[in-house]
Amino acid sequence: MAILVDEARLDERLARLEAARPWSPRVVSRLEALIRGGDDAALFRVNPLAFAAERGMAEDEAVDLFLHATALGLFQMDWLLICPMCACAVESFAQLRAVTRRFRCPLCHNEYEAVMDDYIAIYFTLSPAIGTIRHHRPEMLDAFDYLFVYKTVREGRAADDLSLVEATRPSLRGLSFLEPGRTTTFVFEAAAGAISGLSTDTDAGFLLPVTGDRSGEPQHLRLSWLGTAYRPDRVEIRPGRVELEVENLTLQRGVLAILQVDPDHEDTLLDFAPYLTGKHLLTSQTFRSLFRSEVVGGAQGLAIRDIALLFTDIKGSTALYQRVGDLNAFQLVQQHFDQLRTATVRHGGAVVKTIGDAVMAAYPDAARAVRAALDMRAAIGRFNQDQPERSVSLKIGIHHGAAIAVTLNDQLDYFGQTVNIASRVQEMADAAEIWITEEVWRYPDVQTLLASYPTEPRTARFHNIDRPMTVLRIGPPDPAAAAA
Repeated sequence: MAILVDEARLDERLARLEAARPWSPRVVSRLEALIRGGDDAALFRVNPLAFAAERGMAEDEAVDLFLHATALGLFQMDWLLICPMCACAVESFAQLRAVTRRFRCPLCHNEYEAVMDDYIAIYFTLSPAIGTIRHHRPEMLDAFDYLFVYKTVREGRAADDLSLVEATRPSLRGLSFLEPGRTTTFVFEAAAGAISGLSTDTDAGFLLPVTGDRSGEPQHLRLSWLGTAYRPDRVEIRPGRVELEVENLTLQRGVLAILQVDPDHEDTLLDFAPYLTGKHLLTSQTFRSLFRSEVVGGAQGLAIRDIALLFTDIKGSTALYQRVGDLNAFQLVQQHFDQLRTATVRHGGAVVKTIGDAVMAAYPDAARAVRAALDMRAAIGRFNQDQPERSVSLKIGIHHGAAIAVTLNDQLDYFGQTVNIASRVQEMADAAEIWITEEVWRYPDVQTLLASYPTEPRTARFHNIDRPMTVLRIGPPDPAAAAA
């Protein structure tokens, strides 16, 4: 059932969204249809990648759409730390600055490092200023929605591509809130293996091993919930009917799910349907432009397993300033920045910063960085054709690997060996040259992208890098190879 919305406010903000940037046809109308026709669940933690797939949109445009909609107050952004074992929404944050580096799942009791590539997911929920959905007040949800919708993410997939809810439902023996000072009774059939009591709100749980012959009589058990633990937390029972009483001795409401665990059960990592990762968002120019105040919290930063970094510089910039004068040279440099930024955005990256005449850009993968580099070189080539007496000589270097997302000088930045190597590779380039590392060359699709370009491998040694590295010079396109 569709929700009630504030029509005047919705119309005003949709009009501003329509004018925010040039959109593909009917993109904003697709979002409007979601808001006007979606039910509570559809408007809670919207996955922009799933939204794009369902509505035939480009993923990057869908992400931009929700970022602009959030900046205009149509949606709220939600940064989640998700457990790869049980799809539990372990922590939820309104801003990146609050995201912590390590977290522990209360459901499966495993600890993880929050890496921007995987365990940090970003969702978008309808703003209460536009319309109210049940999930704005989780305390009003029933126990099932609270545990399986509000406290988990729908992208988690178990065996046979079943959603976590579908996979868990056959094992569910009981689910209820534990009201303060009251006793809740669960009645269920126990099979050989174990009965496990779990909650997404606390590490407290219990285990009832189920062994022996089937009991002919109902088995009566009583446990006490102390908030941080159950007493007792382990009791052996036999297969058969169980009547379990759980007394809540605290002043807080708890939630308890009771699951049948098979004897041969082993914890395994789930598969996940695609979702918007922290890395993807940090390499979005739209995010960096609209949410400039977003910074990484803490002194250690947040880990990224794999990110592609591209550095550019202008060869002979001092001579350029001397040849055309400071004002003209400055204007040329700014125009060249515009060309590089356009190419970066076109290929799904973000300009991290400019350093004098140089640019540092980040991309979610190396193939996008290579596409952007080729685009940059071609764009500057066309730029120079229009003004040969004031040409700009661009140098480009690319590397990919692990990095740390940090805050430097009040802006999002990257730190680590990958950054250093990418910068050094750029320093090897001459005018109109692109240099890449062997790691970039071996990245999926890169060799196909460069099939029409002559490549020249070299061995390089960089300061503070303890091993020689293979780097490749990417020459101008080979007309014969391109024609073939």
